[in-house]
Amino acid sequence: MDIVEIFKRFPDKTSCIKHLEKIRWNDKPICPYCGSRNYSRMKSEYRYHCNTCNTSFSVTVGTIFHNTKLPLQKWFLAISLVVNAKKGIAARQLGRDIHVTKDTAWRMLMQIRKAMYEYGDLLQGIIEADETYIGGKNKNRHKDKKTTGGQGRGGKDKQPVFGVAERGGKVRACTVKDVTKKTLQNIITENVQKGSTIMTDEWLAYRGLSKKYTHKIVNHGEGKYVDGDIYTNTLEGFWSLFKRGFVGQYHQLSKRYLGRYLDEFCFRYNNRENANLFGLILSNGVCV
Repeated sequence: MDIVEIFKRFPDKTSCIKHLEKIRWNDKPICPYCGSRNYSRMKSEYRYHCNTCNTSFSVTVGTIFHNTKLPLQKWFLAISLVVNAKKGIAARQLGRDIHVTKDTAWRMLMQIRKAMYEYGDLLQGIIEADETYIGGKNKNRHKDKKTTGGQGRGGKDKQPVFGVAERGGKVRACTVKDVTKKTLQNIITENVQKGSTIMTDEWLAYRGLSKKYTHKIVNHGEGKYVDGDIYTNTLEGFWSLFKRGFVGQYHQLSKRYLGRYLDEFCFRYNNRENANLFGLILSNGVCV
């Protein structure tokens, strides 16, 4: 779904509203406040009055479009641009593309990312687990902004993130407060089915995984990155993709919202074979 197709299929507000009503209600409105089907159409366009709880509503109530003042066509355009941007799209660029302010574009992007959050069944099979750190390189900073410590785990000002990837399947990633054994193994337990095979590097936090999983280690400290079928290259490739988006598009990410950006990249990666990402985001967006 590219921008040309958006203009063809959704040339006005009416077509956008009808499409959302089809997705959310299958053309049979339900009050989002009380769940009643006892409604009356209002004179104002595409609004309904619930005869049960005496409240008016539209299809956008409780969705990522709730209380928006922007034309829905611009939202559809924004979703299309996000879907087709492999490395993400910056708020300023989106603002220029759809003629809105940078702040409005930023809010739209954060709302769209809500519809890109997806965690389902536990991962299983061969799983790769790895952590990385998000933040600028110390050597590139001005002298008065340099910090003590080195790169990686020694970087005190960086935000650690952790991920697990199912080979040939999905990846899940999140921010973490630290990379201790308790923190990382709790996340693994919550996301990986017991009995699966887990590939990690030699970091001490992974010790003890063999109690629940088949644990295999590749020793990066010895310069080994592939040892037969033991490697974490799938997840490291995902980190590389995320960091290229970070450096090339966003330039700076706050720790507060970093998790939302991870959700976006996980969603795009996990649905890389899905030909209807636009429809999936719309469907998620009206059911958040």
